[in-house]
Amino acid sequence: MASLIPIAISFSSTAKPRSPSTAQNHRVAPHAPPSPPHILSRRDAAILSSASLLFSLSPSDPAFAFSLGISGPKEWLKEQKKKSSRFLLAPIDASRESLRSAYRLLTSRDSDFTDSDLEELQRLLKSSGRDCVPEDRNSLVDFQSKTGVEVCTFKLVVKNAASLLDSKDPLKLAAENTLDDLVRSFSSLNGLANGIDIKLPSDRAKIADALAETISHLDKFEKGVKDCLEI
Repeated sequence: MASLIPIAISFSSTAKPRSPSTAQNHRVAPHAPPSPPHILSRRDAAILSSASLLFSLSPSDPAFAFSLGISGPKEWLKEQKKKSSRFLLAPIDASRESLRSAYRLLTSRDSDFTDSDLEELQRLLKSSGRDCVPEDRNSLVDFQSKTGVEVCTFKLVVKNAASLLDSKDPLKLAAENTLDDLVRSFSSLNGLANGIDIKLPSDRAKIADALAETISHLDKFEKGVKDCLEI
């Protein structure tokens, strides 16, 4: 079995499992409530998907040797990706919920909009972009991106989903194209939100239309990711 372990690790996430001593020093408070899906952070989403994949590749699983002997490691890894897809798709779901919340904020009433509503709208839009719009990154994330660290959650999602595909695979290329469209849509949406008067019905209508378009791009991006995973 020991000879098979390097094969599994070569296809796994880059996340490294912590040693027992490290895990003991980072125990989570027993009563800490879980984060709601709509505020899932980029870091949390990456950790969840990486941890899920790493767990699924455990050589202690009795099916591990059987799968390698029958279908080969690539086919087995493909099945593990399908099983852990809910973790990979979690940031997409979280962004969609943020966009829908922003849409509800704009359409919930006809008047009495304040600067606080605009601030909440901008916060929701920035959150939904998952650090993929350079202009909306905070100083720490911007610094990380300049050092070569990939900070755009959606790019990490595509990279993970398509990791078993060839670089020129049509499914991979299609997913990357939908990602480009999505990032452009987010950039346009956020730029529009930074220049509107939320008290004006016409400005709110413009944002609402742009929100609907961005949600459509997000749905297409999700389909592209699912196509890569074959789910």
